Amino acid sequence: MASSVALFVPCYVDQFFPHVAIAALTVLERLGIQVDVPEGAACCGQPAANAGFAREGHSTIARFVDVYAPYERIIVLSGSCAVHVKQHAGEVAAHGGHADTAGAGVAERTTEFCSYLHDELGVDWIAGLGATYDGRVAVHIGCHALRGLGLAKPSELQVRPFDKVRALLGAVRGLEIVDLARPDECCGFGGTFAVAEPAVSTKMGRDRLRDVATHGAQALVSTDMSCVMHLDGLARRERMGLPMYHVAEVLAGTAGAR
Repeated sequence: MASSVALFVPCYVDQFFPHVAIAALTVLERLGIQVDVPEGAACCGQPAANAGFAREGHSTIARFVDVYAPYERIIVLSGSCAVHVKQHAGEVAAHGGHADTAGAGVAERTTEFCSYLHDELGVDWIAGLGATYDGRVAVHIGCHALRGLGLAKPSELQVRPFDKVRALLGAVRGLEIVDLARPDECCGFGGTFAVAEPAVSTKMGRDRLRDVATHGAQALVSTDMSCVMHLDGLARRERMGLPMYHVAEVLAGTAGAR
């Protein structure tokens, strides 16, 4: 197996937010990481599985395993996609000509972008980027990243507080993080949930935005562009004038450049 790192750009990021993928790649390369962005795996299979068609989505995650099996580290630019791969890649290990351990190995070697930066590189390395951002921001960690990957302490757990995303953003000069009343509130998107329950999804999103606005945030920074896609649509309809960025954009110094 080659000693290498690969970045997986989820389908919706590739189609709607390619600038975020470029920012993530920029950050990794500035940190001295040699990164491949292989072609051939456009999706992890999560949309089909979440809609109740796991069998139909089987070939998609099997293709993901085929493409990413040669890499020692697989960085995923989405908490929900990372969780899906970590939980389900092993299920297709013995299919499509893979060795019995191929899918399980891919699952084990998969990590999310912020987790990789915090856990494997460290905040001191991130400070070396010299990123700056002048403004007060609210942080939104997607539910999968929060509870499935442990990016921060969920409010329902009685454990010592920690927040890997805040730690990363704390290395950005000039940036001030505002405290929210409900720091780990769901944005209401939930993928197919927003389609099946649009009224509930919209209400949850508006509640989240109200919390952000009430505490004087000038922008919102998130770990997941799926959450941003949902919240930004609602904010635009409300004419809030609230810019939203992925963590990678802030670290790359491209937040606000568009």
